[in-house]
Amino acid sequence: MTKSKTKFDTARVDLSGKAVLVTGGTGSFGRHFVKTVLASHRPKRLIVFSRDEAKQHDMAQNFTAEEKEILRFFIGDVRDRDRLEMAMREIDVVIHAAALKQVPAAEYNPFECIKTNVHGAENVVQAAIRTGVKQVVALSTDKAASPVNLYGASKLASDKIFVAANNLSGSVGTRFSVVRYGNVLGSRGSVVPFFQKLIAEGAASLPITDPRMTRFWITLDQGVAFVLSCFSMMRGGEIFIPKIPSMKMVDMATALAPDLPHEVVGIRPGEKLHEVMITEDDAVTTVELSDRYVIEPAIHLWDGESSTSDGSKPVAEGFRYASNTNEDWLDAETLRELMTHMEQ
Repeated sequence: MTKSKTKFDTARVDLSGKAVLVTGGTGSFGRHFVKTVLASHRPKRLIVFSRDEAKQHDMAQNFTAEEKEILRFFIGDVRDRDRLEMAMREIDVVIHAAALKQVPAAEYNPFECIKTNVHGAENVVQAAIRTGVKQVVALSTDKAASPVNLYGASKLASDKIFVAANNLSGSVGTRFSVVRYGNVLGSRGSVVPFFQKLIAEGAASLPITDPRMTRFWITLDQGVAFVLSCFSMMRGGEIFIPKIPSMKMVDMATALAPDLPHEVVGIRPGEKLHEVMITEDDAVTTVELSDRYVIEPAIHLWDGESSTSDGSKPVAEGFRYASNTNEDWLDAETLRELMTHMEQ
C-alpha cells in the first residue's frame, strides 16, 4: 500500500504578518511555494529572489492585484552576498531553494556548481545572520547522502554549512535547518516531462538507464507542505526527511506508455543506481516520526527538549533509508492520479 497521498500537517504553521523570502523563487518549488503561501496565509511581504528577469516577469502575470501588493521580485544571485543582505533586510523567514541541480551539467561545469551550491549556501548563512533573519530552511536532495556525483557532494557541503550555522548565529539567534527529499514529479528537468515529450513526439521506445534503477518520488504539493510543516518543528540543525514512496524507472516508463518498449542506454556520468536519504552512519542520530525521519545534529545549542521529542523514537542500529529497500512503493494507478495534479 502506498503512502504517496500523505498530507503533511501544516496546521501549526502561520506565516501571516511575517516577511518571507525564497531564493530560486522562479523555479518549480519556488513558484508552487509562493502560490501556496498566498492562498493559505497573509504574509506581510513575500520576496521572490532569482536571477532571471524574464521568468520573474512571466511569474508576476499569474497573480491578482491584491497578491502583487504583497509580492516583491528581486533580481539577484546567491553568489552575491551584498545583494542577499539587501534582500533580507527585515525578513523573518528564508527558504533557500536556489541551486544548480542537473547532474551531468554539474559534472561538466564543476566550478559553477560549487559557486552556486556551496559558496551560495555560505552567502545565505552570512546574510541571514547579519540581517537578523529568524528562521532559514534550506532545500537539499537525496543525492547529498553518500554522494557519487558533484551535485550531491556540493549539496552535502551545503547541508553541513547550514547545520553548523546554528553555532555561528550567537545572540542574533538565527536558526537553520535542512529539508532533504527525492525527485519531484513534474519539476523542471525531471524524467516525467521528458518521457511525456518523447511520447507526444511519437517515440518508438523510451530510454532506460538501467532496468534495476529506483528513485524516491514526491509531488510539489507534498514538498511545499513538508517544508512548511518543518518551520513549526525546527529548533536548529535538523535534517528533515519525509516518508515518501519509491518506484522503479521501468515501472514508471510502463505506466506512462504501456505499449512502448524500453531501450537500455546505460547510467549517465555521476548517476546512482538507487538513491539514499539516510545512511547507516546518519542513523546514529536519526529519529522516526509518523510521517518523517529527522537527523538531529550531533552538536546543538538547544535549551530543553528537541523538536522531535514528542512521539519520536530512534531508528534501529544500521538503519538505511534507500529507494530500493523502501517499504512504500508507488504503483502505476497512483502515479497517473498524481500526475493529474502536476503543475503545468
